[in-house]
Amino acid sequence: MDTHRSSPKLMDRVRATMRVKRYSPRTEKTYCYWIRYFIRFNGVRHPAGMGGPEVRAFLEHLAVERQVAAATQNQALNALVFLYRHVLEQPLGDVGEFSRAKRPRQLPVVLSHEEVMRVLSHLSGPMHLMATLMYGSGLRLIETCRLRVRDIDFERQIVTVRAGKGDKDRTTLLPAISIPALRQSINVAKYQLDGRLQHGCVPVTLPHALDRKYPNAGVSLAWQWLFPASRPCFDDTGKVVLHHIHPTAVQRAVKHAMRAAGLSRPGSCHSLRHSFATQLLIQGTDIRTVQELLGHKSVETTQIYTHVLGKGFAGVRSPLG
Repeated sequence: MDTHRSSPKLMDRVRATMRVKRYSPRTEKTYCYWIRYFIRFNGVRHPAGMGGPEVRAFLEHLAVERQVAAATQNQALNALVFLYRHVLEQPLGDVGEFSRAKRPRQLPVVLSHEEVMRVLSHLSGPMHLMATLMYGSGLRLIETCRLRVRDIDFERQIVTVRAGKGDKDRTTLLPAISIPALRQSINVAKYQLDGRLQHGCVPVTLPHALDRKYPNAGVSLAWQWLFPASRPCFDDTGKVVLHHIHPTAVQRAVKHAMRAAGLSRPGSCHSLRHSFATQLLIQGTDIRTVQELLGHKSVETTQIYTHVLGKGFAGVRSPLG
């Protein structure tokens, strides 16, 4: 007989499996949400006693009743495929036909270089530097928040993005204009680390149980966050640690700067990354290179920027002028 007590044990297995496979904390949280939702939707039955028909009905519910976006429906499906394939070890196979959430074709909001400069003029300190890197390096917001001292290579002028989307590493451009501010951030990180070492030795959070393999990594300068949170917090084990700045704080600052800049259309942190891509294409950069710098899995994702640019794409002109 299925009971509420079966779910916590199952969720422990889900989390353990995701951590072994090195899924990001955000993906872990998202997948756990959809798995719990699926279980509740089916009257708290254990997923091992269900399969394709129940998953199909759940996805249908999300599209028809909840009217979620296509990406949200796909996210839920991915979570359930993971559950059945990797945790329960009983792959779903063909789920069958179900109503697909509508996928509206929306072009990304892209700013001109002048508009970006206006936005940056309304930011200061770490927020200015983070926005500069999102535009100058094409970083995602969460990738910017997660930057550590070791990720900056001044000599080669590159930024290393570790465990980006899809848990992949990549390198991208380090804009020269950001170098003085980055050096200052590293000096601040060293000063703050020295202070913590004198008062309780609070380490930074580390990926994938690295603190067990290298016990001193959390208090080494190389592993310090470039953009740390304002105060320590507790990790999952109850240990006091220092995490990176929360993305919502950066989102608020950038949104405020965009309003202050008087932009004609609303933008976000991701608009800075979009603008990085379009500026490179306008300069004539090969689309495959742009794809690599952005960390896109498929060039088709990068090609959306060609639609944004229209006749200005890489300087191409119509035969009729």
